[in-house]
Amino acid sequence: MQTVHDLAGLRAVARAWRRQGQRIALVPTMGNLHAGHFALVRRAQQCAPRVVASVFVNPTQFGPGEDYAHYPRTLEQDQAGLAALDCDLLFAPTVEVMYPYGIEHTLRVQVPQITEVLEGAHRPGHFDGVATVVAKLFAMVQPDYAVFGEKDWQQLQVVRRLVRDLGLPLEIVGLPTVREADGLALSSRNQYLDAGQRARAPLIHATLRWMRETAAQGHVHAAIERAAVARLQRAGLVPDYCAIRVADSLLPAAGDAHARLIALIAARLGRTRLIDNLPFAAA
Repeated sequence: MQTVHDLAGLRAVARAWRRQGQRIALVPTMGNLHAGHFALVRRAQQCAPRVVASVFVNPTQFGPGEDYAHYPRTLEQDQAGLAALDCDLLFAPTVEVMYPYGIEHTLRVQVPQITEVLEGAHRPGHFDGVATVVAKLFAMVQPDYAVFGEKDWQQLQVVRRLVRDLGLPLEIVGLPTVREADGLALSSRNQYLDAGQRARAPLIHATLRWMRETAAQGHVHAAIERAAVARLQRAGLVPDYCAIRVADSLLPAAGDAHARLIALIAARLGRTRLIDNLPFAAA
């Protein structure tokens, strides 16, 4: 597996592939890779004969007080894991490559409406950073496919809307959340949980299942959301939100019997913030 850090090196490799008529799939990551990321790479290999994984800890999607400075950077370990999967190319750019005019003066991409709720309400500006760096990666790699995990459901919808609104010639592929045996969604942040917190963390997924089952019985969504918050609080978690929304728009359900819904939770265990979701059909 080849690793490149600059735009010229990336373009030279991609240009050679395209001359051979080979399609390219991109897996954007912030590194510190785990089994969930490797599942994304395997899915990308099903989409195209050439796979580029990117590792870039993007400063513009971290807000004040968030963990940008301490976010784990494990490039050598990531390289070894990707090489073992026969990933074709690792693109690991510097901040200067991604933001040549500096972070304060960079072009910014904003996706309206869908970025203003849930995660967007609790992390102002986060999705502007996500949309900006993803748009840059799409321009640099020019992939035919890009694969994202469904654990970050709102992010996935933001990226899909960005691609559709800009008319970009690529397909966004979502991969269902990869979980531990007890239901906890794989996340780089799980490593920050102590033993007691790790034992309680699966309650998030259990509560999502309870929300789905209770909604299927016809209960009012607002009441389910309040009860889910209380359920987590009793176990010592601090929820930012427990919500049921229309899956693609993230708007509150308005009685559409055919809508695909999704239950979403963001909650803190100590200093660690975890997110998860569970799609389901309307009752």
